[in-house]
Amino acid sequence: MSLLPFPRGFARRSALPVMLLALLITAMAPRSAGAIETLAREAILVDMTTGAVLFEKNADQPMPPASMSKIMTAHVVFTKLRDGKIKLDDTLPVSENAWRKGGCVSDGSTMCLKLGERAKVADLIRGVIVQSGNDACIVLAEGISGSEEAFVTEMNKQAKEIGLQHSVFRNSTGLPDPEHRMTARDLTILAENLINEFPEYYEIYSEKSFTYNGIKQGNRNPLLYKNIGADGLKTGHTKEAGYGLTASAKQGDRRLILVVTGLPSMQARAEESERLMDYGFRTFENVTLVRAGDVVDNADVWLGKADTVPLVSTSDIVVTIPRQGMNEMKAVVAYDGPIPAPIHKGDKLASLMISAPGIPAVEHPLVAGADVAERGFFGRAFAGLGSLIGRAIN
Repeated sequence: MSLLPFPRGFARRSALPVMLLALLITAMAPRSAGAIETLAREAILVDMTTGAVLFEKNADQPMPPASMSKIMTAHVVFTKLRDGKIKLDDTLPVSENAWRKGGCVSDGSTMCLKLGERAKVADLIRGVIVQSGNDACIVLAEGISGSEEAFVTEMNKQAKEIGLQHSVFRNSTGLPDPEHRMTARDLTILAENLINEFPEYYEIYSEKSFTYNGIKQGNRNPLLYKNIGADGLKTGHTKEAGYGLTASAKQGDRRLILVVTGLPSMQARAEESERLMDYGFRTFENVTLVRAGDVVDNADVWLGKADTVPLVSTSDIVVTIPRQGMNEMKAVVAYDGPIPAPIHKGDKLASLMISAPGIPAVEHPLVAGADVAERGFFGRAFAGLGSLIGRAIN
């Protein structure tokens, strides 16, 4: 125990080392620089590595996702595969309900399954992803959960678990329903989760065609046919929803996720999605500001065997920035100090705060890079005496 009350209650705001600060100043820039417009009714463009939103328009407006909601259907199926509840070579029966609602006799997108046949789960998945088959969705839902209604319950349950705050599913297909809604932002969260959690199945989204029952259908994702690194995910269209796309593309170490909805035609969907994706890759870049383990600053220590403790980041700190920099960025290390000993390596002690006009502030935790033991009795006594003398002189 210290001999004097610990002098807490003020926030230490430390300037970063000069070279690091210079890098930050030249790197950070406001999102408003190089702003872009879109014909889409709702849109959002996200850098998956950093989570930076590069562009958004009505991203939190609930809207009919149409067949883009089949990404959630696939998410549930992939979860069941991972958990061993089903296997790729299992076969499921095509019910009359699935055939009438989603088969060739319906007016929607279909895998053209035959009434009464049994189809492999592996084929049904491609029917959902590549062909956007409504019949494939219903067969999977009925085969996995016993009914489409029960499967939809699982869809809503998983949606909440992965953080979809504004999504409500009423069917497995995305067919029109006044209560079946998602937001563009939720679609990016869903796409990111599926990419991260199921890489072994995600590669199916890049397949350009699939043939079943002698019928070959092409993938409707227009970006798969462009040389921009696109490898997923899903189109959607109904009269109410307009033409939409949830897409992902990777160039080098960067992966972007794009959602556009409410477009007037397939051509507009293709042109807008390519233009916005190109904008994201061309206008922005990712910069590593701090490497894991690098000392960002040194914090003052109270009654420790060392006067300071190094503050380090436990992971790389990467930010997405416009390629043209600016000089109004601010970066500070914030902590309550001096920090009382003992301190253990790995203790969270501070935050690196990065901000600039036009972009949301970014906060990254910093931890102790070393142990700092408490001074012994005489060390604490001399420190207390020195503090008293200093107060008396002042």
